[in-house]
Amino acid sequence: MRTSRVATVAGLAGLVALTTTGCSVEEVLRFGWPEGITPEAQQMRQLWIGSVIAALAVGALVWGLLIWSVTFHRKKKGDSEFPRQFQYNVPLEIFAVGLPTVMVCGLFYFTVTTETDVVRSDKPNPDVVVDVTAFQWNWEFSYPGEETPDGDVVRTTGSSSEIPLLVLPTDRRIQFNLRSTDVIHAFWVPDLLFKRDVMPQPERNNQDADFQITRIDREGAFVGRCAELCGTYHAVMNFELRALSPDKYEQYMQLRRSVNPQTGQPYTAAEALEEMDCGELCSPTAISTKPFNTDRLARSASG
Repeated sequence: MRTSRVATVAGLAGLVALTTTGCSVEEVLRFGWPEGITPEAQQMRQLWIGSVIAALAVGALVWGLLIWSVTFHRKKKGDSEFPRQFQYNVPLEIFAVGLPTVMVCGLFYFTVTTETDVVRSDKPNPDVVVDVTAFQWNWEFSYPGEETPDGDVVRTTGSSSEIPLLVLPTDRRIQFNLRSTDVIHAFWVPDLLFKRDVMPQPERNNQDADFQITRIDREGAFVGRCAELCGTYHAVMNFELRALSPDKYEQYMQLRRSVNPQTGQPYTAAEALEEMDCGELCSPTAISTKPFNTDRLARSASG
C-alpha cells in the first residue's frame, strides 16, 4: 500500500514537472498570467496572483485537514466507539467562521480598490484622447483636437482588407472614449489585461463609456479584439495597438496633420508610418494580426 502511494505522488510530481517545463521561472511565478504593459495591468495581475495564492492556501488547508482526518481518525478494528468528536469546540468554531470572513473581506477590499483605480476616468488632463467607435465588424479611432489640413479630425478606419492601427505614445496618460454605432461590442487588448464593453447608447447603461490608462510602459505592437459576440464576423473584428515613443508619436501625428505630396490628400496612418521608416515598429500594416478571408466560397470541400 505504501509503495502504491509513493508511486502515485511521484507520478503527480512528474506530471506537474512535465507541464511546467515550457514555462520560464517568471511565468511560473506569475501563474502564466501576462505581464501587462500598463501600471493598471500590473495592479490587476497582482490582484489575480494574490487571489490564486489565497485559493491555493485554502486548498492546501482543506486537503491537509481531510488527509489528517482520514489518516489519524479512521475507525480501527476492535473499536466500539466513534473517534473523538469536536462539536461545540468554541475556539475551533471561531476559527472556522473567522478565517473565511477575514479572507472574504480582504479579497473584497483589494478587488474594490484595484477596480476603482483601474476604471477611473476623472484623472485630470490626459495627454492623449482617443474616440473609439466600434461597428459591425471593424473599428474607427479618432483623435479629438488633431486636425487634417482640410479641417477633418485625424482618424483611422479599418476595412475588410486592412487592420486598423491605433497608434499611441508610451509614457503618456491616455483616455479612451468608447461608442458603438450598432450593437454591443467590447474593446479588448489582452496586454492591457482589461476589457470594456462598447455600448450603442452608453448614457443608458450602468458602466462608464470611457476610461484612462496612466501610461504604456514599452513600445510594441499589441493585438486588439472585440470580446463580445456581435454577429457573423465577430471573430475577425481585430485591430492593433501600436505603441511608439513620444518623439516618434509626435512625428507620426505631424504627418497625419499634413498633406501627402504624392497623393495630394492628408496622410493616412499607413502612409505616415511608412514615411517615418523606423523599422518593423513603423510597419504600415498590422504585425500582430492579419485580415481574415470572409468569403465562404474561398475554400472547397475535400474528401
